[in-house]
Parts: sequence; C-alpha cells; structure tokens
Amino acid sequence: MKQFFKMVFASTFGTFIALMLMSFISFFLIIGMVASINTSSNASYSPGSNENIFRLKLEGPIYDSVEDNPLALILGNTQALSLKDILSSINRAKDLDVVKGIYMDVGVFSTGVANIDAIRRALIDFKESGKFIVAYADAYTQGGYYLASVADSVYLNPEGILGLTGFASQTMFYKGLLEKIGVEMMVFKVGTYKGAVEPFIADKLSDANREQITAYQGSIWKNVTANIASERNITVHDVNHYADEGLFFSDPSKAVECRLIDGLKYRKEVEQDLMEEVGQKGEKMRTLTVSKINRIKKTSRDYADKIAVVYAEGEITTEVVSSPYSSGQNTITEQLSKELRKVKDNNDVKAVVIRVNSPGGSAFVSEQIWKEIYDLNKEKPVVVSMGSVAASGGYYISSAARKIVAEPNTLTGSIGIFGIFPNASGLFGKLALSTDIVKTNRFADLGDVSRPMTDEEKALIQAYVERGYDTFLQRCAEGRGMTKEQIDAIGQGRVWTGEQAVEIGLVDELGGIDKAIGIAAESAGLDNYSLMNVSASKDFFEEFLQKQLDDTKMSIAKEFIGDEFEYLKTLHQVRTTSGIQARIPYDLKPL
Repeated sequence: MKQFFKMVFASTFGTFIALMLMSFISFFLIIGMVASINTSSNASYSPGSNENIFRLKLEGPIYDSVEDNPLALILGNTQALSLKDILSSINRAKDLDVVKGIYMDVGVFSTGVANIDAIRRALIDFKESGKFIVAYADAYTQGGYYLASVADSVYLNPEGILGLTGFASQTMFYKGLLEKIGVEMMVFKVGTYKGAVEPFIADKLSDANREQITAYQGSIWKNVTANIASERNITVHDVNHYADEGLFFSDPSKAVECRLIDGLKYRKEVEQDLMEEVGQKGEKMRTLTVSKINRIKKTSRDYADKIAVVYAEGEITTEVVSSPYSSGQNTITEQLSKELRKVKDNNDVKAVVIRVNSPGGSAFVSEQIWKEIYDLNKEKPVVVSMGSVAASGGYYISSAARKIVAEPNTLTGSIGIFGIFPNASGLFGKLALSTDIVKTNRFADLGDVSRPMTDEEKALIQAYVERGYDTFLQRCAEGRGMTKEQIDAIGQGRVWTGEQAVEIGLVDELGGIDKAIGIAAESAGLDNYSLMNVSASKDFFEEFLQKQLDDTKMSIAKEFIGDEFEYLKTLHQVRTTSGIQARIPYDLKPL
C-alpha cells in the first residue's frame, strides 16, 4: 500500500510539473505572438482631436537606446526611456499639427550632462515652431532643472525644492579597510592621471587626479550655468549666487525672486491652465506620450541606401556576469563585433554612425572591437557620436572612426590602462590559513593571491601593461593622424571634456548624433537615405529572464546588507574584473 501511494504521489507531482512547464512555455508563446502583432499591424497610432498636448514625462534612467519590451506593451507598463526615442518624439511633435505644445513633467531621472544637452537642443529647436513648452516639477533635481530651463514657463510646487547646488565629485578609498583585513592591491598602470586605481592604494586623491577632476568638472559647470543664464535671461553670477547662498533650502519663493522659476503652482493648477490654453474640456488632461508620438504613422520614403546607427553603451567586458550587484545593466561585449561584421556585409548600408557611451573596460575586448571598426572604416565611412562618456576603452574603439563628434560636456580621453591584482597573504595569516603548491615551471602559479608577487612577476606584468599602453597610443595616433608622442602628451589617463578634446585634437567636431549622421551622409555622398538602428544587446526574452533573476538577487542583497551595499558593489566590480583594463574611475555619476 505504501508503494502504491508513492507511485500515485510521484505521478501527480510529475503531472503538476509538466502542466507548469507547459503553462510557462505557452505564456511566452502568447507574449511573442502579441508582441509581433503590436510591433507590426498595430504599430501606428492615430491621436484624437483632444490629444493635443505632448506630455514629456521624465523619470528613471535614460539610456541611449532601449530595445522594445513586448511584455510592457501587453501589460500596458511604461517602457524605460531612451535618448533616441525622446529626440525622435520631440522632432516629430514639432511637425505635427495636432500637437500644440509640450508639457515637461519633470520627475527624478538620471542621465549624463551630454544627453541633457542633446534634449535641450531638440527642445530649443521645437520652440522655433512657435509652439509652447511648459515645465513643472514637485521638486527639481539639478539635471531636471537644467533641462527644464529651456521651457517658456517653469513652475515649481509651492512646497518644492529647486536643487541647484553645483557639482561635487566624491571618491571613496578602500586602502585602510584592505589593510585591516590583510589585503594589499598591487597596481600596474601607465598614465599619471589614471585615477581608477587610487581608491585601492591611497587614502586621498593624488594632485594629478584632483587637477583633472577640477578641470573637467569646472568646464562642465561653466557650460551648464551659461546655458541656464542664457535661457532664463539672467547672468551666470545669478545662478552661482543661488547655489553659493544655499537658497535651495530657502522658501521656494526665493527661486522666483532669483528668476530661476516663473511661478509656484500645484500640478493640478498647471494642468488646468494648459487645458484652457489648448481648449480641452473636462477634468482630466488628455496627452500624447513619447511612445504614442513615435507610433504616429510617418509619411516618408524608405530609401534603398541606408546609414546604420550602431549603439555601443555600457562597460566593455567579456560577457555579462550575473551577480547580486548588477541589474541588467548595459554592457559592450564582442557581440558588437558580430553586429559590425553584419553591417559591413550589408550592401544597402553605405555609411555607419556608432553611438559610443562607455567608460571603457577590458583592454582586450576594446582591441577586438577597434579592429572591427578599423576594417569597416576601410569599406564604408564610420563616424562616432560620443554620448555622456566615451573614455579610455570607449575612446579606444572610437579612435578607428573617420570622424569623431562629441557633446561639449562629453567626458572622453583617459588614454591609459591598468591592472589590479590582490595579495591576500595578510588575510590568510589572520585566518590561520596556509597553502602549499607543486608546480612544473617558475611562473606557473603567477597570480596566486595567498602570497606576495616576486619582483620578476611584477616586472612581467608591468611590461605587459606598458605594451598595452603603447598599442593604445598607436591606435589613437593612427586614427587621429598624430604621432605617438603627441598622443602620449595628452594621454597619461587624463580625462577631458568634449570641448577640451576638440582643442587638443582628440575630437573633430562638437554636436549630437544628428550632426554625426549628417557627416556620415556627406562622407558617403548620400542625399537621400534611411536610418537603420542596430543594437548589440541580447534578445528580449533572454534579457527579460536574466533581469528578473538579477533584480531578485539585488533586492535580497540590499535587504541584508543595507547602506553598505554600494561599497560592496564597487569591491565586487574590482574582484570580477579580469585582465588589463582601459577604463575611467568607478565613481562617475549622472547629473
């Protein structure tokens, strides 16, 4: 009888598991079918006569490009914002008769200053059509206000804050902690300004690193304050006065007195005014969104000649390593090389624009991608459009292009490489651990963390790093038409803004992705062409499943670790970094 119940239970349990698997598979088949319908037959959108306000809601991270999310379409969820979609929607709204103006609903969003500059330019161009732009926020972050300052009218909640404070860059140092636990980080680098290694070998910024941070931070703040002052018809001194006097914590009426804000209103009041402006009736304002604007059918020819726009965003690495410290972040892998080969073999593609937004990463992977861009540029003109950051490995891969276009506030350069190897012999001693090894050759155990490196081993690695730096110099010199000595003089790991980079020859022109596309078209002799967007990210389903796993692990880690989570995240990033690196410091933050 016991055996009978075992068989019944096993059979029932097996049937249950089979049904669950079938349901799971069916669910994703339905998603695929519905997504296919959504992205084909129902792709266009027809606005109603009362949907005449474009609500540009800014919240969350803004990436350069975001893949379509079929699940979000099905569930009616908002998809992550992308610079590509925002710029496209603003440009299209300018020419749509149904759109009377833009309502900027400014929440808490994060992106680089260069991306904000691109959106500001598009909004300024939109205003030339004679249509209005009104901005509102419950509280303005610094980046949110910088963007909102282009609006005809800028409103703030009567109990809100205008967080215009100026820039500050904080670096956390781990040397003391590492000494306490008995770990020494052995650093091999080339570049006086290569600051990414300093948190592990020092307890404060070096003079050289402080110099470069002061220089690029000051350059960006100068541009930001000048742009705000120009749009608000005030002086740069007025902007700095507000920040220096700490008026962001004063009564919000101070922001009005300083002419940074036009008025204090509640959200409902602003929206009621907008409804009256465009003649909408009822209690709820009817608006068009970024996705709706971009789904309105556009009457334009599909030309045979194409310009491929390839997006390279994130850290350059071998493969994405799933961990509780990452949450589906964009990365650049050798998958980008495969996409570039496809573009090269596509006879319809006559020119290529590569949008680079990367702090760098693996020097080896950077070299492989550089080679693909170099080969591609021999057959078709390649122009790089730099985003908020295209430095170190990000500049490495850019150097193979025919032309480089950057925003004035892009962070670029940082031509230098480094390697970090831990010596945990002190930790082993504290834990009363010992090791013994049998080897066939002298360097067979190179990299063993349980012992200090020998002088011979250190010399080998330093020579390897210097050889890598020499290759980096050679790539940049060849791409920029300069000598290695000239590149070395402006290299040494130093970070420059796009504005500074033009002056020293690392960048050709200032502008956004539209300018880069124009240069590519001119180089290929194209008058009429269509754009073809290319992304080297994973397919949606693989990315979706991986993100759910990463998000779950991250939530658990944050719950147990608390405030120390960000520190451990940085240490984990160092631990999982393999090979020699060409990247800028880990602490760069969006505006």
